This record gives sequence, structure tokens and C-alpha cells, in this order.
Amino acid sequence: IAENLNLKEYPSVTKRDSSPLFANAKEGSLRHPTPNFKKGVKNMQAYKHEFIEFLESAGVLKFGDFTAKSGRKIPYFINAGEIKTGDQIRKLGKFYAKAYFEKLGDKKAVLYGPAYKGIPIAVSVAVALSENGLDVPFFFNRKEEKDHGEGGVFVGYKPQAGEEVVIVEDVITAGTAIRESMAILSKLAGVKVAAAFVMVDRCEKGQTEKSAMAEVGEEFGFPVYSVVNVYDIIEYLEEDEKNRENVERIKNYLSVAGSKPAAVSLAAF
Repeated sequence: IAENLNLKEYPSVTKRDSSPLFANAKEGSLRHPTPNFKKGVKNMQAYKHEFIEFLESAGVLKFGDFTAKSGRKIPYFINAGEIKTGDQIRKLGKFYAKAYFEKLGDKKAVLYGPAYKGIPIAVSVAVALSENGLDVPFFFNRKEEKDHGEGGVFVGYKPQAGEEVVIVEDVITAGTAIRESMAILSKLAGVKVAAAFVMVDRCEKGQTEKSAMAEVGEEFGFPVYSVVNVYDIIEYLEEDEKNRENVERIKNYLSVAGSKPAAVSLAAF
């Protein structure tokens, strides 16, 4: 792909970023990409396929027996803590930034990364947005409030009344982490949450029969966007027969805990 891409025509794309995700990029490459489908992938857009490949290769997407923060026993796990290198976090930030531009355009919001996994996500997204012409501040929380030095629970930029915050998280299962974030952010008077972005919508029931993402949106009045959802992961896995057991386990789990795919998942670019 790198050999077929005229990098001079696309000055904001470096050779290491000349993957299908960025193949249609122009100046401000993450801002206005056109749909790009990967050869051999019938229904899934290339950026989704590439993102899931990235999650699996980085060890973020794992299969087995796990317990989610909600307490549910789950057959697969999304662990942003497996992002361990500069190149991995750079790539992750670009996927989130792509989603941000698609859904929020040039909105100048403040990025909030909940401790701990949301912290490097927020930093990487802020860098990726800045590289594409949108310089936004970011902040994160401490697990325990500091009573010395600068004090307080927040680190980084402190949003002011009237400013909007965008939460960047790794995943939503039952909405527990987002609700915890909203409780923390309630300490900021006059600050409004405009949206939240996650890697994967697990498409699971929340506290009711509705999806956790839909519940959070209705409860707090802002949309939650995902780069991919669990049905995209299933479609990706079904390309290889060796994944049959994992596919069946996920489908069986969703037959009990699942909801319909959230309407607010990231639409086609």
C-alpha cells in the first residue's frame, strides 16, 4: 500500500501511516476520509477490520474467561492496558481522532481520560487531533484526592464553566465506568459533557433491557460513540474457521446479555 500511495499528494500522511485507514487521506488526513473497503472483506469497512486487527495484535482483544467491572462473566475482554509502546498508543490515538472528527467536527472540547486506562488514551487523542489542526486541552483524575501541593482530584487542564468535555474510555459493558466518571465530573461547576468515545461497544444490556450505551445517553443527555462493536468483531472472527469456538461463545453470551447494536456506534466514514 505504501508503494501505491503518493505521499507528496498527501503531505499529512507519513509512510508508516499509509495503511487502509489513511489511504484516502488528504491534508488534515483524519478529518474527511471517504469510505474504503478492504479486498476480501464483504461487509466490513477497511478501517473497522484494521482496527480489530490492531486490537488483537496488540493483545488488547483477548478471548477466554474474564470478569468485567460490572461483575459479569464474559468470554472476551478489551484491555487498553496492553497498549505498551509508543507506536501502539500513536495508532490508537489516530483511530479515536478519526472518530472525533467524524462525529464532532472541529468542536473544541476538553478531553477527559478516566484513571487509569483513559489517561494515555486522552493524551494520544489530543496529540492526534493537534497533528490534524485541532489543538484541545486534556485532563484526567486521580484515584485518590491529593491534599498537598496543587491538591484536588484532577490533573492537567481544569475546565471552566461553560466549557464542554469529551470522555475517552476503552469500553462500555454495563455503563459502570461512565457513571463513575460523571460522578467525578460533577465536581466541575458549569461544565457539560458533550460526548463519550470508546473503542468497542459490547452491545450488552445495561441496567434495563436497553443497551448500556443507550442508557448512558438517555441518562446523561449525551451520545456515546464507538469505533467498532461486538458484531464487527464477530464478523472479523468469522473470516477464519479457527475462530469458530470463540464466535460461538460470544454469540451464546450475547443471547443472554446482549442487546441490539447501539444506533450511536460510529457510522461509516
